[in-house]
Amino acid sequence: MTQVVLRDVCEADFARIVELNDSVVEHTSPMSLERLRELVQLSCYCRVAEVDGEVAAFLLAMRDGVPYVNDNFGWFAERMSSFIYVDRIVVGAACAGMGIGSLLYRDLFSVARSQGVATVTCEYNIQPPNPGSQRFHDKFGFRELGQQWVADGTKRVSLQAAPTSQLT
Repeated sequence: MTQVVLRDVCEADFARIVELNDSVVEHTSPMSLERLRELVQLSCYCRVAEVDGEVAAFLLAMRDGVPYVNDNFGWFAERMSSFIYVDRIVVGAACAGMGIGSLLYRDLFSVARSQGVATVTCEYNIQPPNPGSQRFHDKFGFRELGQQWVADGTKRVSLQAAPTSQLT
């Protein structure tokens, strides 16, 4: 039987996290070990999912008010006073369809509620399209607040928000 465990990230996970990110970089953005260290320092939520003892997924999120320089985080910061921003969630291809992304999101929403945060935000690509991410986020009650071009005009994203009360 497959065992999935969610836990806080540790330094020993970093190489695997970068590897997972690289496997879907067309839907996220590049991330070196140095950049990951910076993002973890800024994060309010950075957890991995282990499947049978191996890191299979991760979720990295930031709370409003941190000095995170990012076009999408900045878009939300200009419009909202309280939110948690999902910088990235990645599930390795070998574990796709196991519900690991959903486990991570349920955990994140629970953490957000415990911190009194009513909204979780994120974005996903609409150009180039990422229909899998759209379906996933629709399932959690995310709704579009706007769109913008990023990455020097190479990606158009849908900026999304969901109430943390969506998952109780």
